[in-house]
Amino acid sequence: MNASTALFLIDALLVSVAWPLSVWLATNGAAPQEAWFQALIFATVNQTFLYALGLYRREALVDIGKTLGRIPLVVAIGVVTASFATAAFGWTLSPIPYTASNLAALFIAAVACFTVCAMLARLAFLMLRRHRLFRPQLLVIGAGKRAWDLTWMLRSQGRNLHYAVTFVHDDVFGAVDPRLARDPANRIVPASENLLRIADRVRADQIVVAPDERRGMDLEELIACRTAGYPVSQYMSFLEQEVGRIDIKRLDLTWVLYSVGFDFGPVDRALKRMLDIAVSLLILSVFFPVLLLAMLAVWLEDRGTMLYRQERLTKAGRRFQILKLRTMRMNAESQGAVWAAASDKRITRIGAFLRRSRLDELPQLFNVLIGDMALVGPRPERPEFIAELSKQLPLYQERHAVKAGLTGWAQINYPYGASLDDARSKLSYDLYYVKNFSIFFDLQIIMQTLRVVIWPSGVR
Repeated sequence: MNASTALFLIDALLVSVAWPLSVWLATNGAAPQEAWFQALIFATVNQTFLYALGLYRREALVDIGKTLGRIPLVVAIGVVTASFATAAFGWTLSPIPYTASNLAALFIAAVACFTVCAMLARLAFLMLRRHRLFRPQLLVIGAGKRAWDLTWMLRSQGRNLHYAVTFVHDDVFGAVDPRLARDPANRIVPASENLLRIADRVRADQIVVAPDERRGMDLEELIACRTAGYPVSQYMSFLEQEVGRIDIKRLDLTWVLYSVGFDFGPVDRALKRMLDIAVSLLILSVFFPVLLLAMLAVWLEDRGTMLYRQERLTKAGRRFQILKLRTMRMNAESQGAVWAAASDKRITRIGAFLRRSRLDELPQLFNVLIGDMALVGPRPERPEFIAELSKQLPLYQERHAVKAGLTGWAQINYPYGASLDDARSKLSYDLYYVKNFSIFFDLQIIMQTLRVVIWPSGVR
């Protein structure tokens, strides 16, 4: 069980105990049977917003102090949303004879209960972490540079906060990486010992094959471990699932060719298109007045054009005109296309606000409706940049196997980037999305986008 799942279960357990008691107290023990339908809506929406606003992400688990400060706002947003949901659906299905004072008491009880439960859950999680729980036991074959890359990425980006790693090394695998050897916490054992006995001794949850040189590796011992019930994974496959991206630095094209993924069935495509249209119409219906006000603000600042059109690339390299609210001064690129930069002097005062709030992206919903873009996918890049990046980054063109997106896996996991290194990191997330595409993955990304909107980072 990874750390995020463990925390989610602690949250759910506390809420399942405390919330019914809070409802009973808020209604003086007079809540009718139908009230529990609304209570369920409140609890479900609360858990959804804890997830959507990133309170189960790795960075939230690492910095518990910062997370505790965010909980009241997250809970308040969730309770307000649940109140509207019950008003729209709950009362129609199971009307409750509450007075205004009872409803106010229920609202206050929900905020107090969910806030306290979320805080207690994270404090309990912190105590369990200090006792070394939720630590997967990994048995890594090899102790070279590839093994070092694996452990570094797991410790900095993995789904769990702590890993107990044992390295099995043989001279035929190459030299031991000195960075691994210097750390006394790393256990390196010789491959002369039977691999199955080592796996039994360390109680391995997973065996990861990550030698720098695979020739000379004893496959029969790995097969013995596999038939004994120990999961055996290649370096790339294990890392893909643990950190949610594909390691471009050590990309193995043979692995890409034979691994599972890159499957886009007609049903998935139809469902994705239906989701694009439904969510785009919903957002536009709610935010259309805001869009009109933003357009007016852009015009009032310098009397220039309100919308900005720019050529971008989407699925199969097709070109289209992307729509955005103009955030830069007129003729900002008269000298040619350049990367956006921090404190870009071309950005207007209104434009800076629109970028921070993501309101400049709203017109792209029209691109989604007409089919140029999807809600979720790799960000559409300019042809000039794509031609340059394709020469320097392997598989860069494969991100165009799906439509460009308004949001995406790279956007919610990596801050805005404007360099070759940033493009390489974002490509690792884009390839993961293309490889693992599903309608449920899209829904997950859409929910997580709310976190980026409320707590933006790296916006340019």
